[in-house]
Amino acid sequence: MGKRRILFLKAVAYNDLNPMIQSYLDRYRDENTELEVRSLKTGPKHLEYQYYQAIAGRGILEEVQRAEKDGFDAVIISCFDDPFLYPSREISQKIIVTAPGEASMHLAAMLGNQFSVIVGRDKWIPQMKENVHRYGLESKLASFRSLGMGVLEFHQDEEETVTRMKREIRSAIETDRAEVIILGCSMQFGFYEELQKEFHVPVIDSMVASLKHTEYLLEVQEQAGWRFSRRGLYERPPEEEMREWGLG
Repeated sequence: MGKRRILFLKAVAYNDLNPMIQSYLDRYRDENTELEVRSLKTGPKHLEYQYYQAIAGRGILEEVQRAEKDGFDAVIISCFDDPFLYPSREISQKIIVTAPGEASMHLAAMLGNQFSVIVGRDKWIPQMKENVHRYGLESKLASFRSLGMGVLEFHQDEEETVTRMKREIRSAIETDRAEVIILGCSMQFGFYEELQKEFHVPVIDSMVASLKHTEYLLEVQEQAGWRFSRRGLYERPPEEEMREWGLG
């Protein structure tokens, strides 16, 4: 089995934490995985608003296409909202495209009867709830719990972040009857071990979950030939149309 090349695409124009993320994920990647962390060249520095996601969309799609041309085997779109995940799969050819929300929710659904998602702000919940329904997991959702923090705040005062996480996780378990906890932002990386140790339930770091999910999909593609179906949802646009309209 040869090396698998995975691009961890931070879907924002903010790269200050990229070396930290690279070092963190290197602890979890398979020995056959080569991992690169890359941010968008232009656009917003976070995707807390759907307008920002729309602005970032073109860059996400272009980076997915660029990654395929550069010889990557897979791309992880690093945002728990999974922005432009389906269009990215549609425009891809052989490359695998994944995202943290989908990966974490499916994992959580297997690890327990119900999961709760710890989000930064209430603003995020409607879109994430739509994704829960899109992925067919509404019966597995116990609750969303909000920390009252923005994406860029999680690592500014980590002690305060953990304090708020513990408060909301306790409520999710005791009040909402959650059996699994998902940290519902890829920028909540690095906290799960302490929280899991305290609460004795699976606490899913979505950044790690997306990496392992991607490695799994690459493995089953290599060994069994299973890949995204092109019949229906992920049917690729006709090449001649894209060329004629200057889209390819």
